[in-house]
Amino acid sequence: MWFYLSEHEKFNDFGNEGALIWHETNIPYAVWKPESTRTLSMTYYPSEALKNNGSLYAHVFFALSGYPIDLSDPEYQPLNCFGRTHPVATYLPKRKADKKKSLLGNPKDSDESHVEVEEVDGKDSDLKDEGPVEWVSYWKPNVTINLVDDFTRYPQHGVPPNIYPYLLVEPSTINYYPTVFFNEFWLLRDKLILINETVSELPLNLEVSPISMTKWQLFQQIDQSFQIHRSYGSMLDGESDELKRVFLEGNPYLLGVTMFVSMLHSVFDFLAFKNDIQFWNKNKSMEGLSAKSVVLNFICQFIIFLYLLDNDTSWMILASSGVGVCIEFWKIGKAMRIEVDRSGMIPRLRFHDRESYASNKTKEYDDIAIKFLSYVLLLLVVGFSIYSLAYERHKSWYSWILSSLTSCVYMFGFIMMCPQLFINYKLKSVAHLPWRQMTYKFLNTIIDDLFAFVIKMPMLHRLSVFRDDVIFLIYLYQRWVYPVDKTRVNEFGFGGEDESVDTKKISDQEDDKKTN
Repeated sequence: MWFYLSEHEKFNDFGNEGALIWHETNIPYAVWKPESTRTLSMTYYPSEALKNNGSLYAHVFFALSGYPIDLSDPEYQPLNCFGRTHPVATYLPKRKADKKKSLLGNPKDSDESHVEVEEVDGKDSDLKDEGPVEWVSYWKPNVTINLVDDFTRYPQHGVPPNIYPYLLVEPSTINYYPTVFFNEFWLLRDKLILINETVSELPLNLEVSPISMTKWQLFQQIDQSFQIHRSYGSMLDGESDELKRVFLEGNPYLLGVTMFVSMLHSVFDFLAFKNDIQFWNKNKSMEGLSAKSVVLNFICQFIIFLYLLDNDTSWMILASSGVGVCIEFWKIGKAMRIEVDRSGMIPRLRFHDRESYASNKTKEYDDIAIKFLSYVLLLLVVGFSIYSLAYERHKSWYSWILSSLTSCVYMFGFIMMCPQLFINYKLKSVAHLPWRQMTYKFLNTIIDDLFAFVIKMPMLHRLSVFRDDVIFLIYLYQRWVYPVDKTRVNEFGFGGEDESVDTKKISDQEDDKKTN
């Protein structure tokens, strides 16, 4: 094997010793032994052309032992040698101007160059910015050359489409050379090194090794699956790298546990969703339930939906969030009485408290809790919004409002659950709560705690996971400390004593029938 580096895509300067980076002999093909894998780590010193968005290619040539690869050599035989070319420097587009800016006109903001780079994958790339795009070059620190162990006899016009681009066919014999696969499956994007005028040396790790046909096809299928998901919007850029990072850096046992609890998380999430719909669909009384918390939950879900819409989120996440907003609005209709006011030029919705909510102490306690918590929430929202306006950058005033409100929902969302805790405390009862749904949500919270340690996520979201634990633990404490009140109606509008009285009447009637 001969490994050359050149700034030209075509290479035939075999006599240039400076271009020859690596040479290996006696490499076994399709033999799985330790000597089949060869590695080399070195430091490459880029030229001025490469520092200024130049190109660099790796030219790898293989030949049977004893045969040359130079076309001018008298002993050269084309059937005994072959080669492949692979770019070592890749290009990613850079937006010329960042949409985000300091809304207060910070002078330091104009001096700083904030760039936003997006990965481009051939024809599937979609640059939403209009105008010319500046491209920057990135260095691939790892070049892995795999010789595919493949001796399959393919029909002349029946080569599988996923294999055909990699076959190098010799036209006179209709045979194909050993397939060379430049394996970049484990080359994550954050490992790429930006090439500019300040770079004086670059690391380069080379490896040549065999790969089985099954493993090669598995890499191909996974990459193709990632591309399909990205084209459909079900996977964002960078999510595939995070998934690969779990396999690279995670413990295998911890990975297995994570996959198992992920399935449990999906099951519990579905059961919690099902029981939440079932509870509000059959609920006949708002006694002991906070109607204002339902309204606040709808507002929070709607803010998050607008924030996702403003940040060009994938359509699957938008659809999921949109369905959640619709469900929260439907729950308002169950918790309150909604009327359409057509007296004005524009029809308006009017919300009225239900009799089961307004005719007892629930409304009074709910108003007290919301009154004091609104003061706390207002101070936190205003304080964080001022901080975000002064020290962070935003696309527009609308984006600043959404970003501030969404951050407050993430950080202070647990305040929305506090009115229900206050009502439980004042009524000394928790019999009115949908405990089956809350149990599933609590189990999901425990699973989220595990993900907080395993999966890379923002610190803000990680803290929001643990804050839910505190609220649910308080709920569990209230369930333990408050006895069951048989006179209080349950979530279906029936009381325990009424049910026992009805059961007693039915049994007495059956006894009378038997006596008669």
